[in-house]
Formats: sequence, C-alpha cells, structure tokens
Amino acid sequence: MSGRLRKKNIDIPNLYSIYHPRMKKIYWRYRHPISRKFHSLGDDEAQAKQIALEANNRIAEQRTRQILIIGDRVATMKDQSISVSTWLDRYWNIQKERLSQGEIKLATYKQKKKPIDLMRQKLALYPLANIGTRDLVSIIDEYKAIGQMRMAQVVRSVFSDIFKEAQHAGEVPPGYNPALATKRPRTRIRRQRLTLDEWHKIYDIADKQHRYMGNAMLLAIVTGQRVSDISRMRFQDIWDDHLHIIQSKTGSKVAIPLSLRNQAINVSLKEVIERCRDRIVSHYLVHYHRTTSQSKRGEQVTANTLTTNFKKARNKTDIDWGEGTPATFHEQRSLSERLYRKQGIDTQALLGHTTRLQTDRYNNTRGKEWVTITC
Repeated sequence: MSGRLRKKNIDIPNLYSIYHPRMKKIYWRYRHPISRKFHSLGDDEAQAKQIALEANNRIAEQRTRQILIIGDRVATMKDQSISVSTWLDRYWNIQKERLSQGEIKLATYKQKKKPIDLMRQKLALYPLANIGTRDLVSIIDEYKAIGQMRMAQVVRSVFSDIFKEAQHAGEVPPGYNPALATKRPRTRIRRQRLTLDEWHKIYDIADKQHRYMGNAMLLAIVTGQRVSDISRMRFQDIWDDHLHIIQSKTGSKVAIPLSLRNQAINVSLKEVIERCRDRIVSHYLVHYHRTTSQSKRGEQVTANTLTTNFKKARNKTDIDWGEGTPATFHEQRSLSERLYRKQGIDTQALLGHTTRLQTDRYNNTRGKEWVTITC
C-alpha cells in the first residue's frame, strides 16, 4: 500500500512527494499543470526538484509564446506593432535561410545568437516599434562596464541588423533603427605586433618542439594566410606551379606562385612545400609526424593546436611584450604583409582583401618599429 501525496515543505509548484511504507522511501512526482497528469521522478530529491523547475520554466515559456502570438495577431489586425519576441523568432529564421544559401558564414550565424538572446531576455514583451535607443544602450553598456568592448560592438551590430531586417519586412517604419543612434563602442587594441627578430626567436623554439610548427610558421610568413587556411592546405591544392587557397573566412580564392620568395627570411613557397613533403603519408602540408594518444601520424594539425603551440613557444622566449598582450599566431599575417610590402608585392591580392583599407590595417606596426627617414 502506497502513501498519500504530500505537498508539505515543498516550495516548487506542481512537485509532490509520496512516502512508500514498504520500501521506506520518499518518491517524487510531477503534476502537469495543464493535463493534470502525474509523472514519476524517482527517489532522488535534488534531481526531482531540478526537473520540476525546468518543466515549470518550459511550460511558462510556452504559455508566454502563445499569449504573444495571440497578441501579435490582434496587433496585426489593428495595424499595431508585433512584439520583440515574435520578431526575433522571424529574424532567426531569416538568418538560418541566409546561412543555408551561403550569404553568411557559420561563424557569423553563431555570433548573432547571444545578442538575440539578450534582447529577448530584456525586451521580449515590448512592441518592436516602441523600442528606443535607451533600451538598447542599457544592454550594450553592460558589456562596456566590464571591459568587453568587442562584445559590445557585436551586440550593437546585431541589434542594428535586427531593425534593418524589420524595416525590410515592414514591421517598423522606413529608417527606424534605434541601434544606429547608440554610440559605437571603441576598442583599444592591446595585442602587440610581431617583429622579424621576435619571429626568429619563436620559430627556433617551435621548430625544435614540433617540426610541423616550423612548417606552419614558414607557411604563415611566406603565404600571409590565416591560421585556419594554413591548417587546411593540402598537397592536392598545388597545380600549375601555384598553391590554391579558398579562404575560409571570406571565400576569396587566392593562387600563390611557388616561386614567391620572402626575401627577409630568404625562403620561397616551393622550398617550404618541399620541407613539408616527407616520408609521412598525408593529404595536408601541416601534419603530425608521430602518433600519440591525441593524434595520429599524418593527420591534419588543427588551427587550435597551431595557435596553442605557438603560444607555448612564445612564452619560452625572453621577449618583453611591455604592457600589451603578447603576439599570437595571427600576427604573422601582419608581419608577412609588412615584409612583402617592402618587396613591392601586391599584398592586398596576397591577403585576399577586397579593399586596400583592410590591408593597410595590417601594415600598421602600432608603434612597434622605428620609421627611418631617408634623404
């Protein structure tokens, strides 16, 4: 014979306990607030409470969405604004469609998720057309207050795009975009540039630790490509005496001649590729040379591994980075651009940039090197 349901000392709605005399245990049950049906949750009190809380939250969220949908239908009939929550659902579906059609990258798609969730948390029930600049500033300022200026920039940018799409859909008047009226957060770039001498110090250590790191660093300087693209370089991408690269970030297609030589280190792309060709069977230029518990001989070395091992080698040097953040693997791209610009190479084409302004940012040494005046 089982005991009766008890609600005593339980502060979570819809959660009940029942004492089983024969088993001498307390069991937990959850009653669905709509169907009124009971669901067994076992004898683990902590787990039962967690499940009940989650169930209550989900049911409350479903009810809220249903109320919003009804409210939006009424608002549409009365020619009034829909809610922020409803528009964010539509906006997210638009982004899914853009991703499937190749209009935006997966990284861009994922980056939009956090700002959307933030707006939903703060402004879900508000009419979209009633959102003002002050409402958005309060969210952006939360990140500025804790020094996350880059995230503040991302939030502002996504907010602006949300209202731009709303204009296209006719949900707000033309030109209505309160995000554009907010002040653009400014980030102070603290990451130090990499000089050639510093590069040599890091290279000497990295190459001794892992030969693939030496190969990757040489490819970075000679090709000027991003770490993600260096990791993906394959031997089959070499034909007609060129290394062909489809950049993962922008989709730009770059064909680099094997004869390209970086005069500062006196190494050509052909020589680096010959160094990458060893007796190990692999599709990738940058590959593992030994099998370990975490990697297999001949496998592709990921971008994260290259970045991490660069950091380890960098930290073993005696380089003083001052108050700035030490240079990362990515800074080799800037160093490569600066070295090739001195050679007279078209660095905009090499780096795959669509505008000269993008390339000029890489040419900025951020006060790291002296400018020599000739007369």
